[in-house]
Amino acid sequence: MSIRVEGLGKRFGDFVALADVNLSAKSGSLTALLGPSGSGKTTLLRCIAGLEAPDVGRVHYAEAEVTHVAAKSRNVGFVFQHYALFRHMTIFENVAFALRVRRRPEKVIRDRVRELLHLVRLEGLEGRRPDQLSGGQRQRIALARALAAEPAVLLLDEPFGALDAKVRQELRQWLRRLHEEVTVTTLLVTHDQEEAFEVADHVVVMNRGRVEQAGSPEDVFDHPATPFVMDFLGNVNVFHARVENGHAYVGRLPLASLHQHGAGDGPVTVYVRPHELDVSHSPEDGGSLAATVQHVHPAGAVRRVHLRALDGGLTLHVELTPERQAELGLKAGDVVFVVPRRVRVFAQDYVI
Repeated sequence: MSIRVEGLGKRFGDFVALADVNLSAKSGSLTALLGPSGSGKTTLLRCIAGLEAPDVGRVHYAEAEVTHVAAKSRNVGFVFQHYALFRHMTIFENVAFALRVRRRPEKVIRDRVRELLHLVRLEGLEGRRPDQLSGGQRQRIALARALAAEPAVLLLDEPFGALDAKVRQELRQWLRRLHEEVTVTTLLVTHDQEEAFEVADHVVVMNRGRVEQAGSPEDVFDHPATPFVMDFLGNVNVFHARVENGHAYVGRLPLASLHQHGAGDGPVTVYVRPHELDVSHSPEDGGSLAATVQHVHPAGAVRRVHLRALDGGLTLHVELTPERQAELGLKAGDVVFVVPRRVRVFAQDYVI
């Protein structure tokens, strides 16, 4: 069941929650709606579910328009951040609830519940109540309950937001495996870019009620379409540069050649991710930025180095492999030279 949204708009009083939103999700795909709080992603999800009525625009499931179809008639599974399990019911009855509402035969209910408890790896817990389970187990039960009636579409609204970091990571991996087994068309709302990139086939980045960019996780991360996307997806170093004769400069350091893009002289903003900066103890012939090491974080999969440029006092964040840090032996007070290996330049009329 594919999903298509066309020109969706929604206001709450003077607040514009959605503005001309267009979105497509292929049948069987897992699409992440990614953005900060207030970006409109939950409102969009609720309009797709039928829990909110858009002011303008259309929602399609496959070829059928469902814009004004009631939520109960859309065959949608919905999972919220805070589980929403029935506390007075056993795990078995929580999962069976949607089937009992639909008056399925008892044998069909038993078989389906057992199948789902096996699928979410919680066999043997059917007699417990929600307060006897961990947060991660409760969220898996909530997913099982949403899948019980074999929905055409599964909608997840920050499903792991209330859990601690380690459990969230485990559940992300589990959700990806579960989706490969079930392959129901799924939309996941999240503000966590790592979560979106780890589980989704397709990422839609939202900001202020609009879609900033949509594409594969690789495309969105490696080729950000706007400064917002670049800045939102991880830490970045921001250089306020100038263009002179087709080159972007910070001070006397040339950061990028823009001749092939026809860029005119004037101010631009240059973004460089921390792992795209290289550090050495000596300047490079092509130009480098002198800086003082402020602090080195010694733990983790990468070594995070904070620097302050000698020219202008700009603060820089660099990520090095442990091997590269061991080779350089950086410590606070060292004077080093920084060279960007990849930059992205944004100006009013072009993006590079």
